[in-house]
Amino acid sequence: MALATKIFGWVLLLAGVAVIGWTLYSSYNIFTGKAALPEIFEMPTEEAEAPVAKGGIPTTQQETQKELEKMIGEQLKGILPVAALPKLLNLIVWSILAGILIFGGSQISGLGIKLMKRG
Repeated sequence: MALATKIFGWVLLLAGVAVIGWTLYSSYNIFTGKAALPEIFEMPTEEAEAPVAKGGIPTTQQETQKELEKMIGEQLKGILPVAALPKLLNLIVWSILAGILIFGGSQISGLGIKLMKRG
């Protein structure tokens, strides 16, 4: 019984270390650009806009609103790249997931160490 407990403890220890190692390796590859970032948040695609009537002058309030949104959007693109916010959110989500995986791997390894000491 003690031998089985020690073997199972070693298996848990190695499994926990493997989870931690894989997480760190994947994070390194993502942050160095060698692997693609998992996309949780995506940038919505632009809709085709209807042309404004009468030579480019908006005639209704909705057209004026769309024209203002378009102008503000173009100004913001100069300050903040379009893909920056979704990429930042995806990096934050990956970092949280990596933290959870590392915590879980350490808990699994700790359980394995306790079993090895017990057996």
